[in-house]
Amino acid sequence: MRSRARHAALEPTGRVLIGTALTGTALTAAALLAAPLTAVPAHAASAPGTLTLHRGGPARTLHYTARRDGEAVIGFTASAPGVSWARRGAESAVVSIAVDGRHVTDLVVPSSDPTPRSLGLGHLRRGGHRVTLRFARGSAPAARRVTLARPRVRTPHADQDVLRHAPVVIGRTNGPLADPYQNATTDAPLIAWHETRPAAAAGHRIIEYSVVWSNEDGGTDSPALMARWGRTTDIEWIYRVEVDASGRRVDGTGVYQAPEHATLKFTGRYEDDHPLLQTCTQNNNMCDVVTKDAALRFLPDVTATRPDGRTREVVMDREPWTYRVMAQEMIREGKIEKPSDPSTTAVGDQRTYLFAEFAKTTGKPTGTGSAPGVALGVRLRSDPSRLYRSDHDQPTWSIERDGAAATTVELPEGTTVADIASVEALRRPVGAGDNGAPATVTAVSRGFFLDGSYLPRPSGITWTGSVTVTREQPSAVLWRP
Repeated sequence: MRSRARHAALEPTGRVLIGTALTGTALTAAALLAAPLTAVPAHAASAPGTLTLHRGGPARTLHYTARRDGEAVIGFTASAPGVSWARRGAESAVVSIAVDGRHVTDLVVPSSDPTPRSLGLGHLRRGGHRVTLRFARGSAPAARRVTLARPRVRTPHADQDVLRHAPVVIGRTNGPLADPYQNATTDAPLIAWHETRPAAAAGHRIIEYSVVWSNEDGGTDSPALMARWGRTTDIEWIYRVEVDASGRRVDGTGVYQAPEHATLKFTGRYEDDHPLLQTCTQNNNMCDVVTKDAALRFLPDVTATRPDGRTREVVMDREPWTYRVMAQEMIREGKIEKPSDPSTTAVGDQRTYLFAEFAKTTGKPTGTGSAPGVALGVRLRSDPSRLYRSDHDQPTWSIERDGAAATTVELPEGTTVADIASVEALRRPVGAGDNGAPATVTAVSRGFFLDGSYLPRPSGITWTGSVTVTREQPSAVLWRP
């Protein structure tokens, strides 16, 4: 039997989400945003060493004793030597995970760099269980092995209702690739989270689940994604359900985001309380009928959430490795302009962009016409007369929605925060005419660049206040160093 001291040394001091990587320069921001942790219970299965899975080699098994019925989670630090999401033929290694002989989830490992990951294992009854991991089909030719450091299984006391209703995301099989393993090379689901709000019935609540994919092969084009959403990943809510005070699903309340972003009632199959949804469009909308050729399935750890008043992109900030995967997919798919040129609308090297988040509200219109959007402008110390715009002067790329919004501003190669003279709010109607509504910006929550490895540097720009831009005064300075 392990001593209490040795077991305590194996318990994490912070929550590991789907892929929390609180390393390097992102540590401070991520730590501040991380949710409070539930310690690993004393009965969690923990292995201090490393499991190595080889192509064509045997599976490895962890034995876990659940002291109570409940949803379980497995976590480890995963890496795949020789793998890089940036290179064709080396995109990823796939790990298949089964519980007591039943295929539960797959994991796409897109890097040779060790990255903490966490996945759901579904509902486990009290007693002993076998968690089997194997090197799986769908792995790139260059992938030869996967290492899983410090694997551990746990049944957390907290978040049971959230884990209980989490959707199983079945991999996409249609589209130009027509490949049941395509999510191992494109549009991979990376991380997921949940949000809750009260329902109309007393004691009930709504749980909504969202996923971040590495990119989208269809839908909004990449330059517009950078301008309007501040990233080239795809982020979508996929499933929403009402639960009662006991955590039980209220019949008929499950809905999902279907093709064309429609909200449809879920009429598909459940595994326990987990709905099965399949990615069925090139922009990662879902269907509730699973095709027979489906091969990959993903049950993410959805215990993460986001702070009130922040963008969805903040979940990526807490998982810095997602920015690297995002950039590498753009490179591999030939979507990056070479050389980068801020004067064009094409997406350049993503390390040349300022990644910013701001908050705004729009006032009442004073006439007819198009509503105003807001873009960010940046001036550099070296040439303050030149204005670099997040919308590249494209009206529909300014941001019309209110609340927190993320965007990017493309700047000359090598620019750092120290080179920035000012950040400005720029009012721009999104269509013909101008309805005269004022727009008020109240915060810039962060502004950072990616480092040489495509990981976020520390945020060097924050501001709070109140600046209103109008038809008569369409620009105003928000921040100066």
